[in-house]
Amino acid sequence: MTASGEHDSPLRVLVADDHPLFRDGLVSALAMIDGVEVVATAADGEQAVALTLHLKPDVVLMDLAMPHVNGIEATHSILQTLPETAVLVLTMAETDDSLAAALRAGARGYLLKGADRKEIGHALRSVASGQAVFGPGVADRILSRLTEPRGKSGHSSAFPQLTDREAEILSLLVCGLSNQAIATRLFLSEKTVRNNVSSILAKTGARDRHAAADIARRAGLGVNPYQ
Repeated sequence: MTASGEHDSPLRVLVADDHPLFRDGLVSALAMIDGVEVVATAADGEQAVALTLHLKPDVVLMDLAMPHVNGIEATHSILQTLPETAVLVLTMAETDDSLAAALRAGARGYLLKGADRKEIGHALRSVASGQAVFGPGVADRILSRLTEPRGKSGHSSAFPQLTDREAEILSLLVCGLSNQAIATRLFLSEKTVRNNVSSILAKTGARDRHAAADIARRAGLGVNPYQ
């Protein structure tokens, strides 16, 4: 087992970025992370799609601004065919529009370039295990939008079967927060959060919290405020 303690074999990663110096530097940084193996690199979205479909890596580390086919289109194309592949965005783009587009395309994580090796390694393992991961500044922006009063964020129309509290907790699941973190943020007991999560799973038909978050993202939860 690798040092990550999560995989019997290395986490296979494909790096897609059109800047050669940054791409090479990123590959070198990833080579220093235990349990991570870079299986290929791509210089544009079209190449990223082709290599991913051929090699089937665990995670694609995807830039957004690339020639020919951009990272958003590439992410969508990859997940149409390989929905179990995790896409982690690593980009300079800090705009709400870019973030919303990445979430709509199915990306499980969004980091800004400037993230350190430890943060990237943690994010790679997290998205590979089905979690959602966002860089600190990105997460704060998402949370401020997702926790707006009912009617502004659009969650009531997306999931009318949920109570206000359940919808609020589902919004935080989209951001990858644990039960303990949700309890702290909402000033609830962890048991109350667990009960609400169980109710959310029952009402949405999701098999687990990660599936519920995926369903919410695909339904547009957390996307409309950015449009």
